Amino acid sequence: MRLCRKNVLPVVIGGLLAAGVAGTTATALAQSQARTAVDRPATGEVQSRPWAVAGGDIGIRWNNDLAGDLGIRIRPASVLGTRASDGSERFALQPFSQLRFNVDNGYAREMTGGALQARGGYRLELRDGSIDLDGFRLVPRKVAAGAEPEFDLVGADGVAWFHVDHVMHELLDDPAALTIGSSDIMISERLARRIGAPYAAGWPIGEVQLDATVQVRGSGGARPLANYITWHGAPAPNGGVYENDLFMQNTTLYYTRCRSCTGPNGSGQVVFTPSSTLKNNVNEGNISATVPGDPLGTSTARWTATIPWYQKFTAPSPPYQNDQHPYLIWNMYRTNADGSIEQIGRSGVKQAYLTTNGSCLDSGDHHGHALGRGCTDTYSAGNNDYTQGLSPRSELVPSAGLWGRCGSTFDTNCDGVMNTGPGDEYWERLVVRESQIAPSLHPGATWMYESWYIARDDINIYNSMSSRPVTPAWTGSTWNASNGSERLGPAIDRWFAQGNTPTNPRNPKLGARFERTLMTELVTEASRAKVAVKAKRLPNGLWQYHYAVMNFEFAFADITGTNPNIRVSNNQGFDAFALATSAGAQVSGTVFRDGDINAGNDWQFNAGGSGIEWRDAAGGNSLSWGVLYSFTLMSTKPPVDGVAILRADGATRPRSFQVATLVPGA
Repeated sequence: MRLCRKNVLPVVIGGLLAAGVAGTTATALAQSQARTAVDRPATGEVQSRPWAVAGGDIGIRWNNDLAGDLGIRIRPASVLGTRASDGSERFALQPFSQLRFNVDNGYAREMTGGALQARGGYRLELRDGSIDLDGFRLVPRKVAAGAEPEFDLVGADGVAWFHVDHVMHELLDDPAALTIGSSDIMISERLARRIGAPYAAGWPIGEVQLDATVQVRGSGGARPLANYITWHGAPAPNGGVYENDLFMQNTTLYYTRCRSCTGPNGSGQVVFTPSSTLKNNVNEGNISATVPGDPLGTSTARWTATIPWYQKFTAPSPPYQNDQHPYLIWNMYRTNADGSIEQIGRSGVKQAYLTTNGSCLDSGDHHGHALGRGCTDTYSAGNNDYTQGLSPRSELVPSAGLWGRCGSTFDTNCDGVMNTGPGDEYWERLVVRESQIAPSLHPGATWMYESWYIARDDINIYNSMSSRPVTPAWTGSTWNASNGSERLGPAIDRWFAQGNTPTNPRNPKLGARFERTLMTELVTEASRAKVAVKAKRLPNGLWQYHYAVMNFEFAFADITGTNPNIRVSNNQGFDAFALATSAGAQVSGTVFRDGDINAGNDWQFNAGGSGIEWRDAAGGNSLSWGVLYSFTLMSTKPPVDGVAILRADGATRPRSFQVATLVPGA
């Protein structure tokens, strides 16, 4: 169910051929006309006739690890589900059950009634008894007008023990079917109270998938209009140009599972996974906020391009003549009591494959594999916790948005046929050790995470990512992560803004006697990195320097082949960080942080007459893209304006870059 059926491809391509030409030629209609806004029903307009589905099958993929942590044992009921290759269990739908919905521009936008019932199901064994999910039903929930569909998962007793949201739905036309490729099964408040874990209300514990056959065709067609798609770089009205600018709208981090966890004094491996909702730029010849109230929430692109969203291993398609799609990564950080920052966990790459295009502002600029203006889409925690959708970061060149399919995890022999991923439920997940998140072991520390969508030709990567503080806590059987306020931009920006002493307007130089900070962005070779430093004078007279280097996009890789047979190899990041200073002899207390607990791969520190440096002497632990390393030193010398050097000595073509920063003075 996660792989879109190939019979939808002619629908997609058929809607793209003219649009693809229009987005790439100078004679296109895009030069002179704006796109068509979504039609709004007139007052008193005749109600649309609903569609209906019945029959087919429904799939459930439980997170049995999480269920076990919460004291829930999931057992089969009267009819066993058929095990699918993705780990889900498929149940036939009862033929008498029917789900009704309205269709708008090829999408199931409003559930109007009915329900779908499985033939078979589960029995949930709890500490105080059991819950009968035999013949469970999927019942539409009431949602706000224009909101994406949500459902209740109702047991044999008529109680909604779970609700289902973040629904990745698609209406197919040949044969006609309503499908759900992924969604989150969320624990209800009632169930959370019953199992004695009220904090678990709203936690994702599984996925619902669906393939239901259309029995009644109502108003509206099954194919999105998709007759006016404008790609990045296409000419826009009044001499403008359409541009990609993708925004992170919101993201939430969830506890997913733990291996050998015992609590704050343990060393178990903890997995956290986000759900992340994105939104395309809203501008159409004007400047308006896409994410109101956030300093990064407004795009500078006056004309919004449609963003390609093709599933990997599908046929080459416009505008890049490949299976281009966005990617998603997420990271976790700890800010220590001394003010230093450390990236303690990082995920692999989630490969996007479908967009539901919620809340779109135009009618003809999108379909299931193209994100239109103002459209939203969510990748659920369950979807982001799926091994066959994850791959190593080393396979991607983020600045170009290129995935090296040939020789990758999913195409080891470059034959264009998708392999099964090799990993388990911890492979390419964000994994941290209990010792890294235990507040009792890190008094005064705080934690945060960031989630980031990567879209090819995105003009502003910083509004495609956001960060949130999280508060980890051991509940006795699980780790919880309470989410704080969200802000667009990377975690390094948030860390840099923390704890800085406000400037005294009457004497601006006064604060500089005790604290100085500087953050510089490196932009070259179409890639970005940031170097931040916080220098503070301690009570003992020494100066403490905390440096953080965040590599957003630098990937010094060998790229060979042509679309769609791209190969990415020897992918590495920076392997040395140096400071030009003659005060090397006065430096002490150096610390290197790469986020793991393996001291054997730490960078080596060296001090000389003209500078100091940390470098990856052993090899294999470069500062790769999407990764932050931090460095601390003590010096008797106060900070002065200086230069940091980032090197990639081990790359096929070695590089060296200078970045303005603060260094210990002479």
